Amino acid sequence: MKIFKIIYLFVFMIFFNIQVLAEPLQANVTKEGTIGVHKIIDSKTKVPIKGAKIVLPQKNYSTTTNDNGMFNLKVDITDNTVLSVEKDGYRPFSLTINEQMASSPIVIGIEKTNPMKMVIDTDMFHLGDNNYSEMSANAGQFCVKCIGPYYSKKIKINNATNNIYLVIGSIIGVDTKMAKSMGQNNISFAYASPPEIYINGNKIAEIQLNGDGQRFKIPNHLVKANQLNEITIKTGRNLMQNAYIDYDDIEFMNLYIENN
Repeated sequence: MKIFKIIYLFVFMIFFNIQVLAEPLQANVTKEGTIGVHKIIDSKTKVPIKGAKIVLPQKNYSTTTNDNGMFNLKVDITDNTVLSVEKDGYRPFSLTINEQMASSPIVIGIEKTNPMKMVIDTDMFHLGDNNYSEMSANAGQFCVKCIGPYYSKKIKINNATNNIYLVIGSIIGVDTKMAKSMGQNNISFAYASPPEIYINGNKIAEIQLNGDGQRFKIPNHLVKANQLNEITIKTGRNLMQNAYIDYDDIEFMNLYIENN
């Protein structure tokens, strides 16, 4: 098999935390191998992973890796699309791909789970009111039923340290002023307030941009160690609409807690 030059793709997003800048999560993704054939490996051992589930929620498409960790995407991809990887014993991983990436060979390294990394949800969720412009960010890619303006779930956080992060694997549809300035939507007349993240009713961060692997620091003093803690994500509102509340429609998937 001809091996192409390995190119590491790092996902660096700019977004703000109330207290500190949210830290970008590096995606362990490389290009190599046969065009159109992709591979899932263990990020530490580099061993191919058999039976990993590959899902493209926006395309209602799924497949699994073979004995060599290989898989094909037998679906047309013409725009940005979230690709999710799930495998028992491994941390869920998602990556936003486009037509060029889908047609090029990529290798995705996923990490094994451990007690310090707690999965909250691997499903995709749609927040908002189903009232959005075709020019809105990712408007043509929304794929799941809207659950309203907020998401909330309780999770037990063990052995809380000073380095606790909420990680959002992928998020699309954010129409903030910053997202607009970065060319993530084509709306010319409006923008929305940023989605907000809460821990036990306390606001800890705002989501300014669409992207993958966004990490938000959770202040240690807000965490109830070895107890249930409520994680809430609230979508933003159209700031140019005063006649009624117009919620920004967004979708996200793969939420987990890192406790380093």
